[in-house]
Amino acid sequence: MKALLLAGGLGTRLRPLTEQLPKPMAPVANRPWLEYLILQLKEQGIMELVIALKHYPDFIRSHFGDGSRFGVSIAYTLEDKALGTAGAIKHAESLLGDRFLALNADVVQRIDLLPLLEFHREHGGAVTIGLTEVKDPTQFGVVERTRSGRILRFVEKPKKGEAPSNLINAGIYVMEREVLSFIPPGREVSVERETFPELIASGAGVYGFPMKGYWMDMGTHERYRQVHWDLLDRKLLLPVNGVERRTGIWIGHECVIGSGALLVPPVLIGDRVRIGDGAVIGPYAVIGSDCRILGEARLEETIMWDRCLVQYGARLHQCVFGCDTEIGSRHVLYDAVVNRMRKAVTA
Repeated sequence: MKALLLAGGLGTRLRPLTEQLPKPMAPVANRPWLEYLILQLKEQGIMELVIALKHYPDFIRSHFGDGSRFGVSIAYTLEDKALGTAGAIKHAESLLGDRFLALNADVVQRIDLLPLLEFHREHGGAVTIGLTEVKDPTQFGVVERTRSGRILRFVEKPKKGEAPSNLINAGIYVMEREVLSFIPPGREVSVERETFPELIASGAGVYGFPMKGYWMDMGTHERYRQVHWDLLDRKLLLPVNGVERRTGIWIGHECVIGSGALLVPPVLIGDRVRIGDGAVIGPYAVIGSDCRILGEARLEETIMWDRCLVQYGARLHQCVFGCDTEIGSRHVLYDAVVNRMRKAVTA
């Protein structure tokens, strides 16, 4: 079975981190999320992938190539204009089989897909939608379904207290090829607002299956940070690059930790990181590779991508910094999100 990875979104809510980066390539624990997703699919026997591109497509193509470096086969489609979820699926029609998976590539998840595939085979519908349960469904598309799992309707971003359930569309679909005939070509098409309601009205059979496992839409700064805290707390069981030197403290290769520096778990430090004397890192800090953190700096609940520089005595709390960011000496930053700055960030 082939899997179509929908990776063309602009990631507007995650800006400025996604201004020069496709959202699925945002690092999770110092590794592009899309790498994790591809390797997860490979682990589950899905070796043929199609990636739908739009935003900075060469970034993904140059990183993954034909997929052989990762032990899979990858083909690509490229949208010249935004097509929406259903439109992107239609655009890839010539590369898909009679039955295929489609996944939103920017959703962080650790889910066994086999039960979803088995449910789809048993029920024989045109599409089975993977569902996940959330505490607050008001920011998502909620489904109402029968006891057999057949979906009756979708409610997009219901008001508080009006949601028919707490089960939302997780952006993971098993589809039969017949679904493609319901999608008009060459224009933007919403899978939830157009395609699925048309399928339901036709009697083709749209089912929903509640999945077990970790799921998080990392589309906002708050959720992006939460993904990392869940990983450090091992609620999200992705592989962590680095050696766990003490409980909750992972350190990469060739790092230098200065005299009197304190690492407060949980902390993840990438490769070739230099931490100055008396610096305090953590709790909840993820430091990318080749970063330099000078003496007496303090970082708490902060994520830092590769090659960043934190000058002497800076104080950082609940921040996210893209690659190559420099933080000036003794500057204090709270809840800052900065990407690819070439000059020192000022307070």
